[in-house]
Amino acid sequence: MIWLVCAFLLLATFFYVFYLPGKLFLGPEKTRAGFLRERKDAVYENLRDLNFEYKAGKVPDADYASLKSSLQDEAATILAEITRLENPTPQTQKGTRS
Repeated sequence: MIWLVCAFLLLATFFYVFYLPGKLFLGPEKTRAGFLRERKDAVYENLRDLNFEYKAGKVPDADYASLKSSLQDEAATILAEITRLENPTPQTQKGTRS
């Protein structure tokens, strides 16, 4: 009798742990543009933090200039790619004459 209760509890535990009801919502689908927007936000936050730490005297002038330059370059690259993805240029068809 005790074995029957233990087996039932074991099956109930497995059912509770591993049962996947109907359809799972895994969140919105990740796109390249969405990833780039998240990365842009992170770069801007890093720039704000860098400016704050520089004004607080925690970052030397030379390091500040190089870090700021690299973050600005990364931001420009990200913005250019976002623009390219959101506004694709029309491509001409190959093999046709106009």
